[in-house]
Amino acid sequence: MISIYRTNNPFSPYLALLRHFAIIAQMGRRDVVGRYRGSFVGLLWSFFNPLLMLIIYTFVFGVIFKSHWAGQVGGKFEFAIILFAGMNINSMFAECANRAPTLIIENTNFVKKVVFPLETLAWSTLGSALFHLLVSTLVLLAISLLVLGTVPWTIVLFPIVVAPFLPFIAGLIWLLSSLGVFLRDLKQAMGIITAALMFLAPIFYPMEQIPPDYRNLLYLNPLTAIVEASRDVLVWGRLPDWGMLGIYTLVSCAFAWVAFAWFERSRKGFADVL
Repeated sequence: MISIYRTNNPFSPYLALLRHFAIIAQMGRRDVVGRYRGSFVGLLWSFFNPLLMLIIYTFVFGVIFKSHWAGQVGGKFEFAIILFAGMNINSMFAECANRAPTLIIENTNFVKKVVFPLETLAWSTLGSALFHLLVSTLVLLAISLLVLGTVPWTIVLFPIVVAPFLPFIAGLIWLLSSLGVFLRDLKQAMGIITAALMFLAPIFYPMEQIPPDYRNLLYLNPLTAIVEASRDVLVWGRLPDWGMLGIYTLVSCAFAWVAFAWFERSRKGFADVL
C-alpha cells in the first residue's frame, strides 16, 4: 500500500490526502479536541484565544503605541485588524513548523505499524492548523464588521489566497518531521527560525517601509506573499497579485514533491532510530 506513493508522479504528495481522507479528518479532529480536553470551556477556547489576542493587539498598538499603518488608517482598532490579519497566517505556519520536528517521535506507535500511512500525519496536522485559521479569520471579520461597519467582498477569495500555502506547509512538515527523528535539536532551532521569519515578514510593518534595495529579499520569506495577499482580500478589499500567487503555487508544489520524496526515502530508518 505504501509503495503507490513512491513514484515520479507529481501528484504523489496528494494521494494520501485523497486515499485516506477519512483517517486524516478523524486525526485532525482528535488534535483539535485533544488540545482543549479537560478545560472548563473546551472547544470555545479556539474562539476566545484569537479574540483575546485581538483585544491585546488593539490595546498595545492602538492605545499605548498609537501605531498607524503608513498613513492609511488612523484608528486604534484598524491597526490591530491589519496586524491580526498577518498574525493569523503566521500562527498557522508556526503551529505546523514548531510541531513538525517531534511529529513522528510523538507517534512512535504508528511507525511500528507497517500498514499505517505515516504521510497522513502531515495532512492531519495541517488540518488542525487550518481549523484554527478559520476560527481566527471569522473573529477578524466579525470585529471588522463591528468596528468598520463593513467587510470587503474580496473575502470570498481568501481560500484561494491560502491554497498555495498549503502544499508548502505540508512539505515543510514532511521535511521537518523526518529530520526531527534523527536531529533532536531541530525542535529548539525551529522556535528561533519561526520567530525570525515572523519579524522578517511584513506583519508588524508595511512593505513600503522597507528600503527598496532590500524589499525583494523579503519575498524569500514564505510568509510574505501570503500575508500581503491575505491583507489585500480581508482588509483592503482589493484583488491579490495573481502573478505572485501563481509563482508561489508552482514553487510550493515543487517543494512539497521534493519534501515528500525525502520523507518516503528516510522513513525506512525511523523504526531503527525510535
